[in-house]
Parts: sequence; structure tokens; C-alpha cells
Amino acid sequence: MSIAITGATGNLGNLVIQELLEKELEETVVAVVRNEEKAKDQLPDTVEIRYGDYASYDSLVNAFQGIRKLLFISSPSTDDMERVIQHATVVKAARDAAVEQIFYTSFSNADHSTIPLAKLHLATEAAIKVSGLAYTFIRNPLYTEVFINSSLNQSIASGKLVANTGDGKLNTTSRKDLAKATATLLSQNNGQNEIIDLASSQPWSYQELATTLSETSGKTVTYEPVSYEEVLIYFKNSGLPKPAAEFSASMNQAIAQGDIKEPGTDINKLIDQEISLKDMVSKVLTIG
Repeated sequence: MSIAITGATGNLGNLVIQELLEKELEETVVAVVRNEEKAKDQLPDTVEIRYGDYASYDSLVNAFQGIRKLLFISSPSTDDMERVIQHATVVKAARDAAVEQIFYTSFSNADHSTIPLAKLHLATEAAIKVSGLAYTFIRNPLYTEVFINSSLNQSIASGKLVANTGDGKLNTTSRKDLAKATATLLSQNNGQNEIIDLASSQPWSYQELATTLSETSGKTVTYEPVSYEEVLIYFKNSGLPKPAAEFSASMNQAIAQGDIKEPGTDINKLIDQEISLKDMVSKVLTIG
């Protein structure tokens, strides 16, 4: 029997495989991918590569044969209706291939989050429950990399960190930490029908981010809280496409309202230490 990971050439899937291989498990690690050539370039020979497309039920049934644990990483599509259909196809294929347990990357605090993507994840969780498969819902928060990335160098250069997050806190977790925690879950003798929430135990605010940017770069960076309308103008002037600007502004508004401020406790049971805000900032800093 084997452990399979869908979306294995994506950022999270690839990291999970790396973490699993370091554990030197007796089980075969299977990468389920759309692009087999890309997977062969990325993954070592010890990983078994199988073709599987979220839009192709038959390919998934074939890919899931002999799988004991399946890590189902949610679709990267930006169309949630398309994602719902793709996710239902994956779940049906997993059921029909007799997968023993499915691990699904859901969304942190999905039950009460106002962020639209929570609905997609709750719908997928419902489909998995309907399927009768044994499950573990791994509820991931927003990736820290969505907020802490090379674009912060512009804030250092201008001395301004502009956002409509108010004094809201973010419970984001880095992909690396999520991969470590997920690999640990996959390597354990798990209970069934569990919900694991990997929200960070160390929420942070944009004011704290500005302070960290200042300390790390040696340049003064001031946080400037603005309104939803003002940040849309700011994003537009920064060259951000309208859809991306509206998505970011809406996400920030939810943060301002306290939507993702709750810290988590599960992640510290699975990994030794989370990557700190300062360490994340240091990794993306290019302006000295």
C-alpha cells in the first residue's frame, strides 16, 4: 500500500513529498500529477509518478489504485464552481478506488469564516462525508507567502506599508511549516474523521510587519492603514490587475474585521517550531 499526494508538482505538494521522504517510511510515496515530465524533473526516482487530472474521473481511479492514504490538495483553479466539480470528481474516484483514508487540505476556521473560499472548502468536506470515506480535514490558514513576499521590498523603498487591514491580526502559516505538519500527519497511525486546524499559534498584524521590516532592513517603514476604496486606488497605481486588487482588498477587509485572527494549537503538536515573522521577512528582503 502507498501514500499518494495530488498536485505533487505544486508548491505545497512538492514540499510535503520532500518531508515524507526525509521520514524514510516503508510505504511508497506516489505523486499524482497532470504533467508527468515536469514531475520527473522535480522528483527523485524513489517517488512513483502516476497521471491524474482533476477533470478526468477515469485517470484518477487508475491513479488511486492501492492507495492507503490520499493527500488531496485542493484545485488551483480560480473559478470556485469549477473547483467544486473537480473536487467532487476526486472524491468519487477515491471512493471507487477504495482509498482507505482521504486527507483534504481545507480552510482554517471554515465553519465561521466570512472569506468566500471557505464555502468551497465546506462543500468539499460535505462531499467527503457523503462519500463514506474515512477522512482527516487538514484546515490550512492563508499562506504567509501571500503577504510576505518580494513585493515588500517596494514598501521598504517607499518607507510605507499601505493596507486596509486596520489593526486586525493574521494567523497565517508558511508552506514549509504546513508541509512539515502534513507529512507528520500522513506518517502517523491516525484516528478517523478528524479535523486538524493548522492556523498559526503566532498571529501577527501589519503594524508588527512594518516594525519587523524596519528592524530587518535598517530603514524606517511606517504602516499606513487606509480604507477599502483607498487601497484599491493604491493597488491600481502600483500596477496590480483589477481582479487581483479587488481580491486583495477584500481579503484585507476580512482581516480588519478579525476574520482570521484566532491562533491555532494543533500545529505545535506536529512540528517543533514555527518559522517566525522575522525569518520570513529576512528571506524575501533584497533591499539593504
